[in-house]
Amino acid sequence: MTARPYTGARRAQSPDARLLASVADASNVPFWLDDLPAVDPLPALVGANDADLVVVGGGYSGLWTALLAKEADPGRDVLLLEARTVGWAASGRNGGFCSASLTHGFRNGLERFPDELDLLERLGRDNLDAIETTLQRYGVDAEFERTGDLSVAVEPWQVADLRHEPEVAAAHGLSLEFLDRDAIQAEVHSPLYLAGLRDRDGVALVHAGKLVRSLQEICLRLGVRIHERSPVTSIEPSGAGLRVSTAYGSVRTGQVALTTGVHRSPLRRIRSYVVPVWDYVLVSEPLTEAQRSDIGWAGREGIGDASNQFHYYRQTSDHRILWGGYDAIYRYGNGLGADLERRPETFLKLADHFFATFPQLEGVRFSHAWGGAIDTCSRFCAFWGTAYDGRLAYVAGYTGLGVGATRFGATVLLDLLSGRATEATSTSFVRTKPIPFPPEPFRWAGIELTRRSIDRADRRDGRRDLWLRTLDRLGLGFDS
Repeated sequence: MTARPYTGARRAQSPDARLLASVADASNVPFWLDDLPAVDPLPALVGANDADLVVVGGGYSGLWTALLAKEADPGRDVLLLEARTVGWAASGRNGGFCSASLTHGFRNGLERFPDELDLLERLGRDNLDAIETTLQRYGVDAEFERTGDLSVAVEPWQVADLRHEPEVAAAHGLSLEFLDRDAIQAEVHSPLYLAGLRDRDGVALVHAGKLVRSLQEICLRLGVRIHERSPVTSIEPSGAGLRVSTAYGSVRTGQVALTTGVHRSPLRRIRSYVVPVWDYVLVSEPLTEAQRSDIGWAGREGIGDASNQFHYYRQTSDHRILWGGYDAIYRYGNGLGADLERRPETFLKLADHFFATFPQLEGVRFSHAWGGAIDTCSRFCAFWGTAYDGRLAYVAGYTGLGVGATRFGATVLLDLLSGRATEATSTSFVRTKPIPFPPEPFRWAGIELTRRSIDRADRRDGRRDLWLRTLDRLGLGFDS
């Protein structure tokens, strides 16, 4: 009989002692940040300053923007401002999946940008290659592994979609491999797996914290000035340039690259396009050699299941399993705050699903459990724009697939600031915006209705209700 681990009936059960024991002692500090050696914080911005380019935001987007700007022009004075510490937000809390996709996956790109997909796929693969080359060139260790990834069917209705995908992808120059039940079971041993789809080189795994630290190290080496604990309070015109102000200082600059992600942007026009959706993650204690043998997974691929509410998981270098996804929680009024980083009911649910997938790991405990906010937009992939007559450029909305795409986003930001026409800037992908979210209470109601409809679709063999079909017709296509 096929196991069905994620049905509503199973989720309604009270947690048993084994689940409580597995998560009770988990640290709420993200594993990636906990695994880094402590460093002294960089100084806050103080007093009046000048710079050629100010980058706002110290995550992947901001760091790549600063790095690429200095590589292109070593004499350019680049200053980066981070509200807390570099990599503290989404860049230190993700799963470490560094994907070639710029469009939140092949299917999302095909639905939204069919005429440009071949170009976007090529640009995405080139971008992933460039990330690997950059890390090698500077000799930094971000635990970058070109493992590829597996999408796995855990319900019968998902098998047909996976079987059809290689043919569709091949028409756009991609090579995907369908794995039947025997083939996927030979790769990774889970009683839930019915089929799989392999992408051999379109995904790399990285240590999310080491990637942040590596990019910061490169930026400092190149002469970028980085100021932590310097939240931007305003951006306003100043003569022929802009003035960026913080609590204790300011910078006069000719150009600004805004990469604030999900946090409240100093540029009001961005705010209606992005909402914070909370995602939660567990990391197990290191597995023993016998436990690793029991599950196989010798290829160390990243894995995601093919449900609408999906799990993503991967191995770390010290043989832990990172297990995240499934619950995607929006808090009324764009809720953000440290209290939302801990959600015990989701941690227990994730642990339950973990042991359903790998029952041979019964008794394993989780060392880390945390949450983070994803900058989500209605098209599920990044968007760009400019303000102040082109003196400011911004990017946002990566929707959880920004580990790799942020480098591409940074190249587009710099092209927009320079006024250069490139292959990328000529695309509708770059030139168009997603549909904005409505104000509250309609925002919360729409997102909650969508979340419940997606959950219902997973429990009804993928059948989408009237609400989801309406969103499909409007071009929103909410499916994750």
